[in-house]
Amino acid sequence: MMRAYKFLMRPTVGQQVALGEMLRDHCSLYNGALQERRDAWRHVSKTSVKYGQQSAQLKEIRAFDAERQGRWSFSSQQATLRRLDKAFAAFFRRVKSGEAPGYPRFRGVNWFDTVDFPKDGDGCRWDATPHDRVTRVRFQGVGHVKVNQHRPVVGKVKTVSVKREGRRWYVILTAEQKQPEPLSRTGSVVGIDMGIASFLTTSNGEHVANPGHGRKAAAKLEAAQQCLSRFPRVRRDKRTANHRRAVTKAADLHRKVARQRLDHAHKTALGLVREHDFIAHEDLKIRNMVKAPAPKPDPGTPGGFLPNGAAAKAGLNRSISDAGWGVFLTILHAKAESAGREVIAVDPRNTSRTCPECGHVAAENRPTQEKFHCVSCGHIAHADMVGALNVLRAGLVRRDAQPA
Repeated sequence: MMRAYKFLMRPTVGQQVALGEMLRDHCSLYNGALQERRDAWRHVSKTSVKYGQQSAQLKEIRAFDAERQGRWSFSSQQATLRRLDKAFAAFFRRVKSGEAPGYPRFRGVNWFDTVDFPKDGDGCRWDATPHDRVTRVRFQGVGHVKVNQHRPVVGKVKTVSVKREGRRWYVILTAEQKQPEPLSRTGSVVGIDMGIASFLTTSNGEHVANPGHGRKAAAKLEAAQQCLSRFPRVRRDKRTANHRRAVTKAADLHRKVARQRLDHAHKTALGLVREHDFIAHEDLKIRNMVKAPAPKPDPGTPGGFLPNGAAAKAGLNRSISDAGWGVFLTILHAKAESAGREVIAVDPRNTSRTCPECGHVAAENRPTQEKFHCVSCGHIAHADMVGALNVLRAGLVRRDAQPA
């Protein structure tokens, strides 16, 4: 199994400059390859340029531009070209399936923050000075960079990536590990219902509060974004000192909220995995849930529109995004796999409208957001707990229906 590790790097001033130049040159390579594909398709011959053709050109590019492209790892440049190839593959897949295509776009220097090294030892070396007290990672063209390794890396390191987040630099490793020993069995099963008022509710009646990190920091974030909006959009090296401070403040606030959200997701998922052998959750289509409502043209007023509840929906969308359901479910599945637990996603339709006592399904069973009152048998309970119970039952049915 594969596991990822993310560590903070502490480069010197010169190494920070070199890392920034590496990102800049990889961004230039990405944009150049994208332009070549666009030009080839716009030609009367309608030529399609593939990854293999562009990778074969790297040797000439590196020889022609030895001071920039020639400085960096050949394998990392191939990874950047594969990244573009994946973007085009996803574009054609969306076209074929009838989705909104989203043609690959050119990347600005400020929007290209990651360089991948496909193999440890090829252009990079994790733990490059094993006899040193301080862990260091070596990158071609940069040198040995100090790493704040806050936990041991288990397994064989396969890939290494460099990522810039604001003013900070991180190294991300993927390591191949043996399947760990599963946790001891507890005999407990649980269903969970995701929500806004409560982050989640279990079929046992436990409510996990929604921390609302984004909502708590909303005032500070708004002030930081307003301050940033007063400056014109210019290149990174053209910014004034005040502009740079405004960028840093906004980025630090967003990073803090993201890390708080991630920390809460890890702790909540770990608690569920330790306590239960089987976990069922709703198969939520979060991307569809946060879509803005379609406009409603006013037939009586040409060019006018009727109210469509966009403002209220925008508030709900912010709350859903702030809760971080998608991040939590991804972490839950990963931790369950490591612990030998079973996690199953079930259809969320009518889970909070179905009576767990008599099975009657009706929208009237849920008169308020929190209250469940069955109009058939009179059963009263918390709506989120009813949803969690129905999710658990559906999950157990699906598990038992799976072939042995």
